[in-house]
Amino acid sequence: MGIFKTIREEVNVVLERDPAARSRAQVFFLYPGVKAVTKYRIAHRLYEKGHYFLADWLSKRTRKKTGIEIHPAAQIGKGVFIDHGMGVVIGETAQIGDNCTIYQGVTLGGTGKEKGKRHPTVGNNVMIGCGAKVLGPVRIGDNSKVAANAVVLTDIPPNSTCVGVPARVVRLNEVRVASAVASVDRIDLDQIHIPDPVAMELCRLDREIEKLKERKGDNNETL
Repeated sequence: MGIFKTIREEVNVVLERDPAARSRAQVFFLYPGVKAVTKYRIAHRLYEKGHYFLADWLSKRTRKKTGIEIHPAAQIGKGVFIDHGMGVVIGETAQIGDNCTIYQGVTLGGTGKEKGKRHPTVGNNVMIGCGAKVLGPVRIGDNSKVAANAVVLTDIPPNSTCVGVPARVVRLNEVRVASAVASVDRIDLDQIHIPDPVAMELCRLDREIEKLKERKGDNNETL
């Protein structure tokens, strides 16, 4: 697919997903996420042809103008939407599938311990909430959600929702996992209706306290 056709499709994706978008001209000229991905496409072509200095120069210039850093060697599929974008970092060996949505402050980075493939692999139709960190050569399965401010250090299966630090799966294949207490049956861009890990832990502790009270009561009756 030609680069111009790819860019045109990405502009259309933003128009579909962002209710604030009013026109193609607005999206193409004013949206930092579109600017960053567009410049990445060019830098990636340069990188593939061995023009490493030019590719890196374009990448650094784009970071200065948009606040979004994408290594020219990263692999990004079509229809990727970086919303707002400030503070997004995508590492050298990161791979992102098609039709993903990435919010501001997201890092797809390394841990400093690996060599070679040291950045995440993100499947298709994945949403990564603002401030989330996905670190190391982990894999996020297709159609999954990473909640805002989650820190992902292990693989996340397809069709799941993960929350917390470190992140854990709370919903898998439309079924709540463990003590998930909130529904996430919402549209793909919903970052609100995702289980709150703090609330979940408080509920668990509350149940443990009730169990201890029951045991204490049983012991008093025995005495």
